[in-house]
Amino acid sequence: MSDAPPGRLAGGQVDELRPGLIRVVAPNPSFMTGPGTNSYLLGGREAVALVDPGPDDPAHRSLLLASAPGPIRYVLVTHHHPDHAPGTAAIVELEGATLLAYGKPGIVEPAAELRDGDRVVVPGWSLKAIETPGHASDHLCFFAEPFAEPGGEPERGAAAEPAPAAPGAVLLSGDHVLAGTTVVVPPPDGDMSAYLDSLRRLAALRPPPVAIAPGHGELIDNPERLLAFYLEHRLEREVQVLDALRRLGSARA
Repeated sequence: MSDAPPGRLAGGQVDELRPGLIRVVAPNPSFMTGPGTNSYLLGGREAVALVDPGPDDPAHRSLLLASAPGPIRYVLVTHHHPDHAPGTAAIVELEGATLLAYGKPGIVEPAAELRDGDRVVVPGWSLKAIETPGHASDHLCFFAEPFAEPGGEPERGAAAEPAPAAPGAVLLSGDHVLAGTTVVVPPPDGDMSAYLDSLRRLAALRPPPVAIAPGHGELIDNPERLLAFYLEHRLEREVQVLDALRRLGSARA
């Protein structure tokens, strides 16, 4: 489904990563976004959930609508940053979709707020919200579990329970974990202590996901190893900062 060279993503690229899980790369490459923002479509003919519509770009919006296997019922946002959220309003209006997110006043104002453990269910997939503040105060990851479709109308909410999960959960990580690089934690909205706590939460998921679908970059097929590396890297950097302060004395940001 892509004309990009193997191993290289590009704006406008569409790939089916798993049955019913489609990645669409937005045309907004940069130093901070890599090849572009990854938008994800999950579901089937009856209903689709769109995770991170990306920038408000007409070409990307058209490609999302053309790539969706069914009507987009839900738009989920991992966090409010301008490379992930601005395309939301147009999709919600065009599709009559429901916007679901943690929420950020004046930027992302969902029809219903998602909190830790809330589920969004579409054909073939159950997405559980995991609160992961750090990169952004409103950041959510989504633990996407495939399941045998029992039929009937999909539901949304903490009480929605699909059929038993099939093996092969995928973590939609937004900007909390990325492929090929570490994550910026920009103050004042970003918080390193919260970020480390959130990393530990993801590392403790049982059963662990078999893959991580990040907000930028390729699918990550070694989640446990990468999360361990992220934690080790951040703790090593913390030691380096403390050593520098001991040598140089106090410092101001």
